[in-house]
Amino acid sequence: MTEIDQATDPAAMIEAYFDAGWTDGLPVVPPSDASIAAMLSAAKLRADEIAGEIHGRNAVVTAESLAINAVMAGCRPEYAPVIVAAVRSLCHTDFAYHGPASSTGGSAMVLIVSGPIAGELGINSGHNAFGQGHRANATIGRAVRLIMMNALNTKPGFLDRATFGNPGKYSFCFAEREDTPWEPFHVSRGFRAKESVLTLYASNSLQQVYNQLASTPEAILTCYADALYNLGSPNVYGFNQSLVVMGFEHADVIRANRWSRRDAQTFLIEHCRRRVADLKRAARLPGDITPEDETTWRHGFESPEDVLIVCAGGAGSWSAVLPGWGKKWTRAITTRIE
Repeated sequence: MTEIDQATDPAAMIEAYFDAGWTDGLPVVPPSDASIAAMLSAAKLRADEIAGEIHGRNAVVTAESLAINAVMAGCRPEYAPVIVAAVRSLCHTDFAYHGPASSTGGSAMVLIVSGPIAGELGINSGHNAFGQGHRANATIGRAVRLIMMNALNTKPGFLDRATFGNPGKYSFCFAEREDTPWEPFHVSRGFRAKESVLTLYASNSLQQVYNQLASTPEAILTCYADALYNLGSPNVYGFNQSLVVMGFEHADVIRANRWSRRDAQTFLIEHCRRRVADLKRAARLPGDITPEDETTWRHGFESPEDVLIVCAGGAGSWSAVLPGWGKKWTRAITTRIE
């Protein structure tokens, strides 16, 4: 790259980053020695420390690379601990990075932040929780994708082989609402309420679910079940996890009827199902249709823990379901934010 004076020609510097292939298709913030140092200081890491490593790919994320990509994404230094937790989750063996990052399914890496740090950093959990308008949500999620591209070499057409991709691949980060019907999500994952935690989840898609009339949990959850296990669902083969993000109006119905998180999970695993005959008619399962297939059910999940339920969003009779990547061996990873 030709040497460019960032102070006198910032536009040329931004174009140089495009030309080098270091962006996600949007302009980035060119890092400086000072901004990288501030990010490393907030992360409490030395530049040469390893923030994460994927052994199957011979891929290493150094703290310096993490800091550079966080600056490029537009992050403030105080966001750094969340990004460190996200990278550690990406590199966890149970996440099985290669599958969701490289498959034709084109997964978005969903970052769910819960605990005190969400409010401290202003990570949106309310209106437009998945959308634009909040710097923390947008830049933290974007930093993770830039790290995947630049440090882990997961670039479109090379190691990223997505058929269509997913708009969430630019950035997908939100916080859990505090006013939930149950214990906080991270407590259900084995952490203490006062801890700050990040959960990384690979989502193939997002479908909003609308029900304005329901006054019972069964009615609402039946809609979720239908959306989660449609005929085109990846769950037909994979028995993967799925994420339900429950809007607070639906959550109020659950609370009023005193259903627990486990009650909701159990209902969903019982009702996320299709007749084998219907799956064969749609060529989702092989073989000829037998009389037994008309009354034999195939379920999408094996245990209640396969259904992750988080509360977020603003007013309105909406929730969202996010089917997982579609293979049993990839699991959501929850990591404490240090």
